[in-house]
Amino acid sequence: MLKYAVKRILLAIVTVFIIAAITFFAMNAIPGGPFSKEKAVDPAVQAMLESRFGLDKPVPEQFVMYLGNILHGDFGISLKTGREISTVIGESFAVSAKLGGMAALLAVIVGLVLGAIAALTRGKWPDRVIIFMTTLFVSVPSFILATLLLLVFCLQLKWIGVWSTSNPNYILPVISLALYPMSYITRLTKSSMLDVLGQDYIRTARAKGVREMLVIFKHALRNALIPVITYVGPMTAYILTGSMVVETVFTVGGLGTKFVSAINNQDYPMIMGTTIFLAILMVLATLISDLVYKVVDPRINFD
Repeated sequence: MLKYAVKRILLAIVTVFIIAAITFFAMNAIPGGPFSKEKAVDPAVQAMLESRFGLDKPVPEQFVMYLGNILHGDFGISLKTGREISTVIGESFAVSAKLGGMAALLAVIVGLVLGAIAALTRGKWPDRVIIFMTTLFVSVPSFILATLLLLVFCLQLKWIGVWSTSNPNYILPVISLALYPMSYITRLTKSSMLDVLGQDYIRTARAKGVREMLVIFKHALRNALIPVITYVGPMTAYILTGSMVVETVFTVGGLGTKFVSAINNQDYPMIMGTTIFLAILMVLATLISDLVYKVVDPRINFD
């Protein structure tokens, strides 16, 4: 177990490094710069600004300097606002974490319930309805779904108010983020439960007269959770890192909004800070999921 954990941690560190390198060099390959859009900037002033933030140095040297600062916990300051990037990330991630946490919880609970119902009513109308709806939600991109929810429930029916900082309404953003992972968990739970329900120990329990509810929840559903556990880690990271489109549609001031704004402004330190932070979240969630799965099933080996 220790050897497996060490290898997974080393792989996680290498993954974050590769993501940081690709982002840094791709970002610097884009024409223009963070000060090129300023109105009537004197060339001397622009050269001074670039020198102040180290943008006049060769890109490889900038990358080495940036890695050194990161290792000391310094993400730098925003080239547009002048604020500490770690402070901006902390403030905006609190909103994204709340939004993503509620979406993940909703996706897991509803997905498990619908998956169990679909498995127990296989071939009947509840199963057909659930599979049709989950297939639909998996096929529709989140930005289209978010836009439709906004147009219908906020602007047309006016059942739910538009997001505002004074009166934040998480209902529609949470639904937009939760529908895709909920649909995937539903299908995963159904297939896993159907496999478990066909096992010998389930037939033995029923032959012994064990109550059906006990067979379903104690034996079938518990053992069907293993594939779901594997998916929950990456799913949570996907929700937290993939919320930028939904946040933009609903004008939620979370980390995704800051990331999109940084790209539009070519704010290099902010782009790198948010990218590395989101990459660490994704890798950490996957790492925890792998370690939990290794505990649940010790037969897994690292290849």
